[in-house]
Amino acid sequence: MSKVIIVTGASRGIGYEVCQQLANRSHQVVAVARSAGPLKRLRQQYPAFISDIPADLTDQDAVDQLVRTVSSTFEGVDILINNAGTLINKPFEDLSLKDWRAQIEGNLISAVNITKQLLPHFNTNAHIINISSMGGFQGSAKFPGLSAYSVSKGALSILTECLSRELGGQGISVNALCLGAVQTEMLEQAFPGIKAPVSPEEMGEYIADFSLNGSAFYNGKILPVALEDPE
Repeated sequence: MSKVIIVTGASRGIGYEVCQQLANRSHQVVAVARSAGPLKRLRQQYPAFISDIPADLTDQDAVDQLVRTVSSTFEGVDILINNAGTLINKPFEDLSLKDWRAQIEGNLISAVNITKQLLPHFNTNAHIINISSMGGFQGSAKFPGLSAYSVSKGALSILTECLSRELGGQGISVNALCLGAVQTEMLEQAFPGIKAPVSPEEMGEYIADFSLNGSAFYNGKILPVALEDPE
């Protein structure tokens, strides 16, 4: 049965691949990101299965408009993949409050905002997947320069546990995937020359599969998805 799936951070990397994977399986995908150009290319590739909505998820008006568009187009939402995020690589002593706010806004508040606004529109047995990071996974190896990023992703993981309890009575499952290093443009910008063990295509396929099937086995779980630490 075809599902209605919203994917944020869909303009590049893992989000872009997730959209393609889900469209290839004939699901209705709403691709969301700030960059309109890549979203348009996605829609042109899969005109029957992908809708594109450029939006800044930290902007309340933009999210309100997104939710209005989705609710007027589809009969509810089955899956939300909160993949949007940013990565700042700076030593702690060099991080400004502006940097900290950008990380919290981009990696936590964006997910809080769209999730809250979509609550009246989730179908029964809906699944919310928060894309966190091994940097935000308790007990994992931590790396210099990623304190703000890791803290924001750790907060997203805790949000997952909280929402699973609050929304369980509504038939909504919430899980977080803490990703290890994936060879994305964002990773390469933050760590030039890094060699990650997983490609965006491989991780996109995994997340697409989990979004469709994971809620049958997990709820409120913070799941590490990593082969090894970056080197």
